[in-house]
Amino acid sequence: MQTVDVLIVVAFVAYAVMAGLRHRRQASKNLEEYFLAGRTLPGWKAGLSMAATQFAADTPLLVTGIVAVSGIFGLWQLWIFAVTFLLMGFVLAGAWRRAGVVTDAELTEVRYAGSAAAVLRGVKAFYLGTIINCVSLGWVLFAAAKIAEPFLLWNVWLPPGLFEPAVTAVEWVGLPLSLGGPDDPQVWIRTASNVISLGLILTVTLLYSATGGLRSVTDTDVVQIGIMFAGTLAFTTIVVTEIGGLAAMTEQVRTTFATGGPGGITPNEILAFTPGHAKDATGTMLSLLGLLWLINSVSDGTGYLAQRSMACRSDRDAKTAAVVFTFTQVVVRSLLWLPLGIGLLVLFPPDPGLAPGLLQGDREASFVRGMAELLPVGVMGLMLTGMLAALASTVDSHLNWGASYWTNDLYKRFLCQAWLGREPSGRSLVWVARGSNLVILLVALVIMTQLTSINQAWQINLLFGAGLGVVQVLRWVWWRMNAWAEIAAMLTSAALAPLLLASLGDDQQALRLLILATASTAAALAAVWLKGPEKQAGLVAFYRRVRPVGFWGPIASHVDGAAAAAGPARLGRALGAMTLCSLTVFCFLVGVGTWLVGSPSPTWMPSRAIWIGCLLFVGLAACPVWYRLGFGPDRDGESS
Repeated sequence: MQTVDVLIVVAFVAYAVMAGLRHRRQASKNLEEYFLAGRTLPGWKAGLSMAATQFAADTPLLVTGIVAVSGIFGLWQLWIFAVTFLLMGFVLAGAWRRAGVVTDAELTEVRYAGSAAAVLRGVKAFYLGTIINCVSLGWVLFAAAKIAEPFLLWNVWLPPGLFEPAVTAVEWVGLPLSLGGPDDPQVWIRTASNVISLGLILTVTLLYSATGGLRSVTDTDVVQIGIMFAGTLAFTTIVVTEIGGLAAMTEQVRTTFATGGPGGITPNEILAFTPGHAKDATGTMLSLLGLLWLINSVSDGTGYLAQRSMACRSDRDAKTAAVVFTFTQVVVRSLLWLPLGIGLLVLFPPDPGLAPGLLQGDREASFVRGMAELLPVGVMGLMLTGMLAALASTVDSHLNWGASYWTNDLYKRFLCQAWLGREPSGRSLVWVARGSNLVILLVALVIMTQLTSINQAWQINLLFGAGLGVVQVLRWVWWRMNAWAEIAAMLTSAALAPLLLASLGDDQQALRLLILATASTAAALAAVWLKGPEKQAGLVAFYRRVRPVGFWGPIASHVDGAAAAAGPARLGRALGAMTLCSLTVFCFLVGVGTWLVGSPSPTWMPSRAIWIGCLLFVGLAACPVWYRLGFGPDRDGESS
């Protein structure tokens, strides 16, 4: 790294620390100020914060690996989440705000009642805040080590007297953390350097996120995503220019991999958006893509997405946040990464003798190799700052989100109120939250040492959450859902996921997800049938407070007869806005993406130009319709 690059990194670190210090007094007042920024976020800022968190340091590496191994079509397992995000925005974001809770686990005791609701709240707080959250954070840290290793050379910069004790310590622990793997003769030197890098990055992240709460997190997120977009655009431009332009890049893909690319993938399979040309576009895979937006652990926004919605200043802002997030995340980000992933595959073709199990990790590492070998001074600093800032953005969100469960649900609800019988002060809760950040981080570091690729961790996390999606949406739109249904779904998922991992290989991931989702949903519906709905008084109170859309007729009639009749219509309008906005997102993504990388059009389409034109026309034509449905005058139950 040159002096200019170092100064760019230092400037961002200084800004992040100042953001934490600037908001420390407000964040120290109580949990709403700390975790929800006092419910004052504008929609655009909350949306960009969501996008910054998911921009992540690990995701560009994951995308680069998927493009090489499965082709562009393989990215639909990421893109289909656009429907999830828009479901949250148009159907549920306002309801999340009106619920007035700090965490989604707390929602369980607003939606349900009795001991079952309390048990469910505790289990969800532990399951989501510790297992799901720490595995996600673990793979982010795993990616961070890959990014830091070629650039942050502490073995060169530090005197031996300071660096050698670090080498001794990591060798004693015996957990290698290096791109070269355990057979690398310098594995412990590289591991020590990576540990120092992670330690410094995480110290800075903890300093501002634990000090300033969600306000400092969102402030740094907005700057981070701007830096990351600028750096990624520069990186993509350099890679494409190195090849000779977009047309030359497409031609080289067809020439270089004419006889088969990684794992035997053909040029059309590498470049295809549509299933007609795609690799492994089986019926099972297509069925999964049709359902994945619903069968995932964040199907209703549960987690830091709901947290950002609850932190918005109005229902309309919460809806705007989801739309801004989706377009930024799925369209803008992907259109930068697609030519970059294809370009890196051309410039750094994989070793044909590489074992299939190592191919994904090798391709993920090619992203870092491209940074090291291609980026000039200044651009290197910008891109490295963007990657480290993306890491910080993801880490700070996971720490803040995980700490909210530990503090609001486990500590306040169960330790203080249920066991000790006392009400903790707002300031004491904030200090517990700050301490929780550190413990969550330590758990994630332990998980990180057990990973071999980002995709591996992502697939495992996806499987464990697949059984929760349907029931999480149903609790908002169907009055008959009960706490036992969610408990049954969670128990089924926890019991079945390890069995599916042991019996079905990674090449059958789609089948694993479908089996788990089907079994968990069936268990939940059986619990609904056996136990019946919650007590009417609790349901009426929930409806009066939240005003959910959907099938609440028997409950809504006790509050407002007109609302009881309008419930399904309100749900229909919201789902219509979600569907048409999703159509716009996918049309823009595929249309512009096809032009950028020269993807083949579907076999039934006469030419690529007509295909692109049709996509862009349909996407634009749908815009005024979904805007009118989603943001029009029929906003029953919403606050302005």
